[in-house]
Amino acid sequence: MAVYTHLGAEELARLIAHYDVGELVSAKGIAEGVSNSNWLVETTFGRFILTMYERRIDVAQLPFFLGLLDHLAEGGCAVPATIHDRDGAAFREVDGKAVALIEFLPGVSPNEPTPDQARAVGAALAKVHLAAQDYDGSRRNDLAPADTADILQRCGADALATIDPHLSEVIDRAADLVKNWPADLPTSVIHSDLFPDNVLMLGHEVSGFIDFYFAANDMMAYDLAVTHAAWSFGRTGADFDADVSRALVEGYESVRPLDDAERDALPLLAQGACLRFVASRAEDWLDTPADAQVLRKDPMDFVRRWDFYADKGTAAFD
Repeated sequence: MAVYTHLGAEELARLIAHYDVGELVSAKGIAEGVSNSNWLVETTFGRFILTMYERRIDVAQLPFFLGLLDHLAEGGCAVPATIHDRDGAAFREVDGKAVALIEFLPGVSPNEPTPDQARAVGAALAKVHLAAQDYDGSRRNDLAPADTADILQRCGADALATIDPHLSEVIDRAADLVKNWPADLPTSVIHSDLFPDNVLMLGHEVSGFIDFYFAANDMMAYDLAVTHAAWSFGRTGADFDADVSRALVEGYESVRPLDDAERDALPLLAQGACLRFVASRAEDWLDTPADAQVLRKDPMDFVRRWDFYADKGTAAFD
């Protein structure tokens, strides 16, 4: 989440008037994240999240994303439903950009996840995977290893070295990973970006998964590996938390046990997850406008996690 575009009070009020959610009371920009502009909107009926789609998202794919939220919400998963306007539309257009109003869910994103929280997240992720298997929408994962390796190539070694002198070294490592990537593990629609700041919790209970705008059809074990890489390390990617790691996998398998092939593939899948975030963070670092209200994220954090998985193998998940 972020704020790239600024909307005035009058424009926001006109937009909210198209929904049966009461009158606008206040709207506050949300500065975290890198892809969209977001506001916490309060009306006379309650609170909502307003999103304007700025980067990486093809408007033609919005029915997939927003329909997925509705499908999962109807299936009892902890996700926010889309608020449809009076004409039944899931999104509208403001100044040539698509906007959607999403249900606000209570909760706080954990800064330092505990094992109990990780266990709850693992279980909730497995429930999402199972519920999404009969979703009739389909979307290719355009941030799979081959795609993210291409991102690094387009960034170029010289530009990557301006972020960190060692960052360009991952270009060759990415190519090797792509050659060995599995393609025959069980699939569903996956979240693909389940960092702690995309999870809302009330104590040790998951109250909501948010930000499904990287969701796609892909391997369920890969999504678990993405979540493992996002939850099991300190902020710099240097400190591995074995208790959180173990609890996350145990929670997932309490709902959907992994088969042997999935478990054996986890170390490679986790390295692919790290490649994805090295590439996207590097691209964002180089492309983010200087005046955007966005916090740049260091891609080297995930180079360190990548090194860990390459060194530890399956022991990283024990």
